[in-house]
Amino acid sequence: MSDELTGKVAIVTGGANGIGRATVEAFVGEGARVVVADLDDIAGEELVAGLGDAVAFVHTDVADAGSVAAAVDAAVEIHGGLHVMVNNAGIPSSFRRLMDDDLRDFDRVMAVDLYGVIVGTQNAARRMAKGASIVNITSIAGISPGIGLTTYRAAKAGVIHFSRCAAIELAERGIRVNVIAPGNIATAINAAFDTEKIVSRIQPLQRLGSPVDVANAATYLASDRSAQVTGVVVPVDGGTTAGPPPVPIGDVAARTGGVST
Repeated sequence: MSDELTGKVAIVTGGANGIGRATVEAFVGEGARVVVADLDDIAGEELVAGLGDAVAFVHTDVADAGSVAAAVDAAVEIHGGLHVMVNNAGIPSSFRRLMDDDLRDFDRVMAVDLYGVIVGTQNAARRMAKGASIVNITSIAGISPGIGLTTYRAAKAGVIHFSRCAAIELAERGIRVNVIAPGNIATAINAAFDTEKIVSRIQPLQRLGSPVDVANAATYLASDRSAQVTGVVVPVDGGTTAGPPPVPIGDVAARTGGVST
Protein backbone atom coordinates (compact mmCIF):
# COMPACT_ATOMS: atom_id res chain seq x y z
CA MET A 1 0.00 0.00 0.00
CA SER A 2 1.22 3.49 -0.90
CA ASP A 3 -1.62 5.63 0.55
CA GLU A 4 -2.03 7.25 -2.85
CA LEU A 5 -5.75 7.90 -2.27
CA THR A 6 -5.24 9.59 1.08
CA GLY A 7 -7.49 12.62 1.36
CA LYS A 8 -9.86 11.41 -1.35
CA VAL A 9 -13.53 10.57 -0.90
CA ALA A 10 -15.07 7.94 -3.17
CA ILE A 11 -18.45 6.41 -3.89
CA VAL A 12 -18.65 2.85 -5.21
CA THR A 13 -22.06 1.78 -6.46
CA GLY A 14 -22.73 -1.92 -6.10
CA GLY A 15 -19.95 -1.77 -3.54
CA ALA A 16 -21.23 -4.46 -1.18
CA ASN A 17 -20.24 -7.46 -3.28
CA GLY A 18 -17.93 -8.73 -6.00
CA ILE A 19 -15.88 -6.21 -7.95
CA GLY A 20 -17.44 -3.32 -6.04
CA ARG A 21 -16.49 -4.80 -2.68
CA ALA A 22 -12.91 -5.44 -3.82
CA THR A 23 -12.74 -1.84 -5.03
CA VAL A 24 -13.96 -0.48 -1.70
CA GLU A 25 -11.35 -2.56 0.14
CA ALA A 26 -8.59 -1.44 -2.23
CA PHE A 27 -9.53 2.23 -1.90
CA VAL A 28 -9.62 2.07 1.89
CA GLY A 29 -6.26 0.31 1.83
CA GLU A 30 -4.88 3.27 -0.09
CA GLY A 31 -6.22 5.79 2.40
CA ALA A 32 -9.55 6.82 0.86
CA ARG A 33 -12.83 7.33 2.67
CA VAL A 34 -15.64 5.53 0.86
CA VAL A 35 -19.41 5.45 0.61
CA VAL A 36 -20.78 2.03 -0.34
CA ALA A 37 -23.92 2.67 -2.40
CA ASP A 38 -25.88 -0.57 -2.77
CA LEU A 39 -29.26 -2.25 -2.39
CA ASP A 40 -27.81 -5.08 -0.29
CA ASP A 41 -28.18 -3.69 3.22
CA ILE A 42 -26.86 -6.78 4.99
CA ALA A 43 -23.67 -7.11 2.95
CA GLY A 44 -23.16 -3.35 2.97
CA GLU A 45 -23.41 -3.01 6.73
CA GLU A 46 -21.16 -6.05 7.21
CA LEU A 47 -18.52 -4.46 5.01
CA VAL A 48 -18.70 -1.21 6.96
CA ALA A 49 -18.34 -3.10 10.23
CA GLY A 50 -15.20 -4.75 8.96
CA LEU A 51 -13.54 -1.63 7.56
CA GLY A 52 -14.36 0.93 10.24
CA ASP A 53 -14.99 4.67 10.19
CA ALA A 54 -13.46 5.18 6.74
CA VAL A 55 -16.55 3.58 5.19
CA ALA A 56 -20.26 4.42 5.28
CA PHE A 57 -23.16 2.55 3.73
CA VAL A 58 -26.02 4.28 1.91
CA HIS A 59 -28.95 2.25 0.59
CA THR A 60 -29.02 3.16 -3.11
CA ASP A 61 -30.94 2.11 -6.20
CA VAL A 62 -28.94 3.35 -9.18
CA ALA A 63 -32.02 3.08 -11.40
CA ASP A 64 -33.53 5.93 -9.35
CA ALA A 65 -31.87 9.29 -10.05
CA GLY A 66 -33.08 10.68 -6.74
CA SER A 67 -31.53 7.78 -4.86
CA VAL A 68 -28.20 8.34 -6.61
CA ALA A 69 -28.31 12.07 -5.87
CA ALA A 70 -28.96 11.27 -2.21
CA ALA A 71 -25.90 8.99 -2.11
CA VAL A 72 -23.75 11.76 -3.56
CA ASP A 73 -25.10 14.26 -1.04
CA ALA A 74 -24.43 11.75 1.75
CA ALA A 75 -20.81 11.33 0.70
CA VAL A 76 -20.25 15.07 0.79
CA GLU A 77 -22.03 15.41 4.13
CA ILE A 78 -20.31 12.45 5.81
CA HIS A 79 -16.81 12.77 4.41
CA GLY A 80 -16.65 16.41 3.34
CA GLY A 81 -16.36 16.11 -0.44
CA LEU A 82 -16.28 13.83 -3.47
CA HIS A 83 -13.21 13.06 -5.56
CA VAL A 84 -13.89 9.63 -7.09
CA MET A 85 -17.07 8.03 -8.41
CA VAL A 86 -17.06 4.37 -9.43
CA ASN A 87 -20.26 3.44 -11.25
CA ASN A 88 -20.02 -0.30 -10.82
CA ALA A 89 -23.55 -1.56 -10.09
CA GLY A 90 -24.83 -3.91 -12.75
CA ILE A 91 -27.09 -6.88 -13.42
CA PRO A 92 -27.13 -9.49 -16.20
CA SER A 93 -29.87 -9.91 -18.77
CA SER A 94 -31.47 -13.07 -20.10
CA PHE A 95 -29.07 -15.69 -21.44
CA ARG A 96 -31.56 -16.56 -24.20
CA ARG A 97 -30.64 -16.21 -27.87
CA LEU A 98 -32.04 -13.19 -29.69
CA MET A 99 -34.93 -14.98 -31.43
CA ASP A 100 -36.02 -16.60 -28.17
CA ASP A 101 -35.68 -13.52 -25.97
CA ASP A 102 -38.96 -11.81 -25.07
CA LEU A 103 -36.94 -8.86 -23.65
CA ARG A 104 -38.97 -8.86 -20.45
CA ASP A 105 -35.92 -7.66 -18.52
CA PHE A 106 -34.96 -4.90 -20.97
CA ASP A 107 -36.22 -1.95 -18.95
CA ARG A 108 -34.61 -3.03 -15.66
CA VAL A 109 -31.25 -3.97 -17.20
CA MET A 110 -31.03 -0.70 -19.11
CA ALA A 111 -32.09 1.21 -15.99
CA VAL A 112 -29.35 -0.31 -13.84
CA ASP A 113 -26.54 -0.92 -16.30
CA LEU A 114 -26.76 2.21 -18.45
CA TYR A 115 -29.10 4.78 -16.91
CA GLY A 116 -27.49 4.18 -13.52
CA VAL A 117 -24.07 4.99 -14.96
CA ILE A 118 -25.37 8.12 -16.67
CA VAL A 119 -27.09 9.56 -13.58
CA GLY A 120 -24.16 8.47 -11.40
CA THR A 121 -21.73 10.35 -13.61
CA GLN A 122 -23.99 13.38 -13.83
CA ASN A 123 -24.73 13.70 -10.12
CA ALA A 124 -21.13 13.07 -9.09
CA ALA A 125 -19.77 15.65 -11.53
CA ARG A 126 -22.07 18.30 -10.07
CA ARG A 127 -20.34 17.96 -6.69
CA MET A 128 -16.77 17.40 -7.91
CA ALA A 129 -13.90 19.84 -8.31
CA LYS A 130 -11.00 19.90 -10.75
CA GLY A 131 -8.84 16.77 -10.54
CA ALA A 132 -11.71 14.39 -9.78
CA SER A 133 -12.09 10.99 -11.43
CA ILE A 134 -15.10 9.01 -12.60
CA VAL A 135 -14.62 5.30 -13.34
CA ASN A 136 -17.43 3.48 -15.12
CA ILE A 137 -17.54 -0.29 -15.25
CA THR A 138 -18.58 -1.91 -18.51
CA SER A 139 -17.74 -5.45 -19.71
CA ILE A 140 -15.90 -7.08 -22.57
CA ALA A 141 -19.45 -7.98 -23.67
CA GLY A 142 -19.77 -4.29 -24.53
CA ILE A 143 -16.66 -4.43 -26.71
CA SER A 144 -16.85 -7.75 -28.52
CA PRO A 145 -20.06 -9.07 -30.12
CA GLY A 146 -21.45 -12.47 -29.23
CA ILE A 147 -24.58 -14.52 -28.85
CA GLY A 148 -27.08 -14.23 -26.02
CA LEU A 149 -27.14 -11.56 -23.30
CA THR A 150 -28.51 -9.19 -25.93
CA THR A 151 -29.74 -6.44 -23.62
CA TYR A 152 -26.69 -6.65 -21.35
CA ARG A 153 -24.33 -6.33 -24.32
CA ALA A 154 -26.22 -3.33 -25.65
CA ALA A 155 -26.25 -1.61 -22.25
CA LYS A 156 -22.54 -2.19 -21.69
CA ALA A 157 -21.69 -0.90 -25.17
CA GLY A 158 -23.73 2.17 -24.30
CA VAL A 159 -21.63 2.70 -21.17
CA ILE A 160 -18.51 2.92 -23.31
CA HIS A 161 -19.88 5.47 -25.78
CA PHE A 162 -21.53 7.53 -23.07
CA SER A 163 -18.32 7.61 -21.01
CA ARG A 164 -16.25 8.82 -23.95
CA CYS A 165 -18.76 11.59 -24.57
CA ALA A 166 -18.75 12.49 -20.87
CA ALA A 167 -14.94 12.56 -20.86
CA ILE A 168 -15.03 15.24 -23.54
CA GLU A 169 -17.71 17.32 -21.83
CA LEU A 170 -16.29 17.09 -18.32
CA ALA A 171 -12.71 17.81 -19.35
CA GLU A 172 -13.52 21.52 -19.24
CA ARG A 173 -14.26 21.01 -15.52
CA GLY A 174 -11.00 19.11 -15.01
CA ILE A 175 -12.88 15.85 -14.34
CA ARG A 176 -11.61 12.64 -15.91
CA VAL A 177 -13.92 9.84 -17.07
CA ASN A 178 -12.58 6.37 -17.86
CA VAL A 179 -13.95 2.88 -18.32
CA ILE A 180 -12.89 -0.56 -17.11
CA ALA A 181 -14.06 -3.61 -19.07
CA PRO A 182 -13.73 -6.75 -16.95
CA GLY A 183 -13.81 -10.15 -18.59
CA ASN A 184 -13.79 -13.70 -17.22
CA ILE A 185 -13.70 -12.55 -13.61
CA ALA A 186 -14.68 -14.92 -10.80
CA THR A 187 -17.82 -13.17 -9.49
CA ALA A 188 -21.42 -14.15 -8.74
CA ILE A 189 -22.62 -12.64 -12.04
CA ASN A 190 -20.46 -15.22 -13.87
CA ALA A 191 -21.44 -18.16 -11.67
CA ALA A 192 -23.66 -19.63 -14.39
CA PHE A 193 -20.68 -20.02 -16.74
CA ASP A 194 -17.84 -22.52 -16.78
CA THR A 195 -15.24 -19.76 -16.48
CA GLU A 196 -12.24 -22.10 -16.48
CA LYS A 197 -13.37 -23.61 -19.77
CA ILE A 198 -14.00 -20.17 -21.23
CA VAL A 199 -10.54 -19.01 -20.19
CA SER A 200 -8.91 -22.02 -21.82
CA ARG A 201 -10.71 -21.38 -25.11
CA ILE A 202 -10.76 -17.62 -25.61
CA GLN A 203 -8.23 -15.98 -23.27
CA PRO A 204 -4.53 -15.75 -24.20
CA LEU A 205 -3.44 -15.30 -20.58
CA GLN A 206 -4.45 -18.61 -19.04
CA ARG A 207 -5.38 -17.20 -15.65
CA LEU A 208 -8.84 -16.64 -14.21
CA GLY A 209 -9.19 -13.04 -13.14
CA SER A 210 -10.39 -11.94 -9.71
CA PRO A 211 -12.26 -8.85 -8.46
CA VAL A 212 -8.95 -7.61 -7.06
CA ASP A 213 -7.53 -7.37 -10.60
CA VAL A 214 -10.32 -4.96 -11.51
CA ALA A 215 -9.96 -3.08 -8.23
CA ASN A 216 -6.27 -2.51 -8.96
CA ALA A 217 -7.16 -0.90 -12.29
CA ALA A 218 -9.80 1.24 -10.59
CA THR A 219 -7.25 2.37 -8.02
CA TYR A 220 -4.91 3.54 -10.77
CA LEU A 221 -7.67 5.46 -12.57
CA ALA A 222 -8.81 7.00 -9.28
CA SER A 223 -5.33 8.16 -8.37
CA ASP A 224 -3.26 11.12 -9.50
CA ARG A 225 -0.98 8.72 -11.39
CA SER A 226 -3.58 8.74 -14.17
CA ALA A 227 -3.92 12.54 -14.22
CA GLN A 228 -3.43 12.66 -18.01
CA VAL A 229 -5.73 9.72 -18.77
CA THR A 230 -9.34 10.28 -19.79
CA GLY A 231 -11.78 8.78 -22.26
CA VAL A 232 -10.09 5.39 -22.39
CA VAL A 233 -11.39 1.85 -22.01
CA VAL A 234 -9.16 -0.51 -20.03
CA PRO A 235 -9.97 -4.20 -20.58
CA VAL A 236 -9.09 -6.35 -17.58
CA ASP A 237 -9.60 -9.59 -19.44
CA GLY A 238 -6.35 -11.52 -19.80
CA GLY A 239 -6.11 -10.43 -23.44
CA THR A 240 -9.52 -11.75 -24.51
CA THR A 241 -10.41 -8.66 -26.55
CA ALA A 242 -7.02 -8.77 -28.24
CA GLY A 243 -7.67 -12.22 -29.70
CA PRO A 244 -7.88 -15.93 -28.92
CA PRO A 245 -5.00 -18.00 -27.54
CA PRO A 246 -2.40 -19.07 -30.13
CA VAL A 247 -2.71 -22.53 -31.60
CA PRO A 248 0.20 -24.73 -32.71
CA ILE A 249 1.39 -24.11 -36.27
CA GLY A 250 0.50 -27.68 -37.16
CA ASP A 251 -3.10 -27.10 -36.14
CA VAL A 252 -3.25 -23.93 -38.23
CA ALA A 253 -1.93 -25.82 -41.24
CA ALA A 254 -4.45 -28.60 -40.76
CA ARG A 255 -7.31 -26.14 -40.61
CA THR A 256 -6.23 -24.06 -43.60
CA GLY A 257 -4.78 -26.76 -45.82
CA GLY A 258 -1.22 -25.54 -45.52
CA VAL A 259 0.88 -22.53 -44.61
CA SER A 260 1.55 -20.04 -47.39
CA THR A 261 4.77 -18.06 -47.61
